[in-house]
Amino acid sequence: MLVTFKSSAAPDVQMLENHAQYLLGIIGKRLGDRGVITHAELPAAIAKLEAAVTADKAVQRGHDIERDAEPRDHQSEMPVGLAQRAFPFLVMLRDSLKAQTDIIWGV
Repeated sequence: MLVTFKSSAAPDVQMLENHAQYLLGIIGKRLGDRGVITHAELPAAIAKLEAAVTADKAVQRGHDIERDAEPRDHQSEMPVGLAQRAFPFLVMLRDSLKAQTDIIWGV
């Protein structure tokens, strides 16, 4: 199922339910039928998500080193990392913070 995040400051962001649940969990929210991230919660949410992206990138760099050491015929494709999944959502969070508006879903 798709979850659509809405803000008057940014285009809608849609993602699969499990990805939305994961990203919301990082910022301390739970995915329900309806929800809101208030503009007062945005600075902490952005900081938590950026910290998680930074940590994930560090882990990815470690995996890249291991992958590069493997023989070429056994290399697997690069998985989509947190940075790629979170990017549109982070843009929405930042734009909403600038506009001091809330983000809602399930409406």
